[in-house]
Amino acid sequence: MEQAFGGGAILKNRTFHGGILAPGATFIKYGENGKGLRSRWYAETLAKRITAIGDIRERFTFVCGDGIEVMREHARKKRAVFFIDPPYTAGGSNGKRAGTRLYVHHELDHERLFATAAKVAGDVLLTYDNAPDVRELAARFSFKTECVAMKNTHHAKMTELLIGRDLHWLHE
Repeated sequence: MEQAFGGGAILKNRTFHGGILAPGATFIKYGENGKGLRSRWYAETLAKRITAIGDIRERFTFVCGDGIEVMREHARKKRAVFFIDPPYTAGGSNGKRAGTRLYVHHELDHERLFATAAKVAGDVLLTYDNAPDVRELAARFSFKTECVAMKNTHHAKMTELLIGRDLHWLHE
């Protein structure tokens, strides 16, 4: 079932602590450096982004359903590009499975996702937790990986993985 773009998700993402939308998530109380909501709410920037999305909205399709099945339906289309940012529930060997507590819909067959992504004719970019299990999956399905720096909700420096067939553009 297709669904139109909803601004409610952006509103929640910008006003809930860490952008977390799961049940039990709460509004920002203190924010960064005690700035409260202002630490995540940049009205002009958000307005520009929403307007830019609106300008090309006919190029987007939002589907409420199984993303892997959508990938399979479009796998032969060379112009179909997939950005995949699944809940980080793989990589159990390092003890981190943040997606299980952050998302309502966190159950995912990661092996099936990688197998399907490997068959896509167009480009694919996945983001994942930097974990040995994930690196092994990527290697098994002939994907390249690159670590990128990021900060978590508590501003701790971490790395996550970018995964794709060709990541040369990261070093240009």
